[in-house]
Amino acid sequence: MASGDTSVTICNQALNLLGADTISSFSDATNDASTVCNNIYDTVKRQALSLYPWSFALTKVQLSRSSTTPINEWSYQYDLPSTAISGTPLQVYNSTSTRILPIQNYEILYTSSGPTIATNEASIYIDYITSAITEGVMPSYFVQLLVYMMAWHLAEPVTDQITKSDYWRKVAVGTEAENGRGGYFRQATNVDGRGKPNYAIVDFPLTDVRN
Repeated sequence: MASGDTSVTICNQALNLLGADTISSFSDATNDASTVCNNIYDTVKRQALSLYPWSFALTKVQLSRSSTTPINEWSYQYDLPSTAISGTPLQVYNSTSTRILPIQNYEILYTSSGPTIATNEASIYIDYITSAITEGVMPSYFVQLLVYMMAWHLAEPVTDQITKSDYWRKVAVGTEAENGRGGYFRQATNVDGRGKPNYAIVDFPLTDVRN
């Protein structure tokens, strides 16, 4: 990670790859690329974060119970955080005890205020990927992926060349045959995965019956 990384420096690295002039800010009146960067940067950042359960963006939190009661078989409802990248948590727990397994008895509901978790559990805790990650704390491999993805999305509006857009898409996430799981993305996920622990099965009915 580099403390000097900002949304503007990441966009400028992408613009350098395209052979375009850099910007001083997202409101730089001397360069039309600033408007494009301002319009798409947050969307591309969230897209990059949503591609994989990045270890640096993993957050654990206890959810507050909603005053709304689900109109179905569930007893309680919990709103997901507004910073959650997707409408689903990675894992849901009913305790903070060690060696606890995730629960399965819940349902994701989509309401006018956003996605919620409906369950019969009186309290729940979730693991989720957060969007509240500042550029200065992003690891270098993710910053590089974000640069490539910005180059991909900036290429056509900035250079008016679809071929450049196609090229940087392949650099970022690979070919269509790789289904968005190739290119530099694959390398970044391999690096990110090295810092994750191996999860062992601590209690599982199908293995218990063998003992």
